[in-house]
Amino acid sequence: MKNNVYQKIANEKKGIAILIDPEKFSSVQRLTSLINKISAARPNFIFVGGSTVTRKDFNQCLSLMKSLTKIPIVIFPGAAHQVSQEADAILFLSLLSGRNPDYLIGHHIQAVDELEKMDIEIIPTAYLLIDGGRKSAVEYVTQTNPIPSNQPNIVRKTALAGKYQGKKIIYLDAGSGAVDAIPKEIIKSVNNLDMPLIIGGGIRTIASIKEAHDAGANLVVIGNKIEDDIDFLLDIANYSKANLTRNEASF
Repeated sequence: MKNNVYQKIANEKKGIAILIDPEKFSSVQRLTSLINKISAARPNFIFVGGSTVTRKDFNQCLSLMKSLTKIPIVIFPGAAHQVSQEADAILFLSLLSGRNPDYLIGHHIQAVDELEKMDIEIIPTAYLLIDGGRKSAVEYVTQTNPIPSNQPNIVRKTALAGKYQGKKIIYLDAGSGAVDAIPKEIIKSVNNLDMPLIIGGGIRTIASIKEAHDAGANLVVIGNKIEDDIDFLLDIANYSKANLTRNEASF
């Protein structure tokens, strides 16, 4: 088994992951430049995956990333073929907010033959799609509806059901390109379930990252913002450095 990614996520208090969609970075030169800049910013994790990425682009992206960075790489899969020995872990996502059996268990069954042969950490994850103000690629591809962002009780019950099923992590996602980030009331509704909490989608400012952390997120995932504004990595690096300094000062 490689790195204990689950324990690292569980131990994070103000962690950040950068999400890369290989479909958007199929150029080796562009991907190399991105990885080098991400490595300089030193996020806690790099997530890799996408709703429509091909196996070829996915594998090429993982191989190149592994050669360029020591940051733990975690697969955020959009389909059964998005598995790789090059990653440190995979979030074994069950889309509990929807009722499409392919994304509850179907793709998982398709992936197990390959996963069984790999030395990769497999983390059962309760994945909940929350309405982010715009129809996301995940919503379209999975043919499921997100949970309304004004329904914290439904979110909590769904996440709790996932816990009782044996999931180890809760991942709340507003989806790629979301207009609105997940409200703090939604995050707070699940932050007392004794499960690590990942938040993603629609986060474009340091203030939004801080709000998610303060509401209980162990890890905040940034994707589209980096694609639109690569210099935001500098803001992330400064935010993480400031948190580290405060933590060291508290000892």
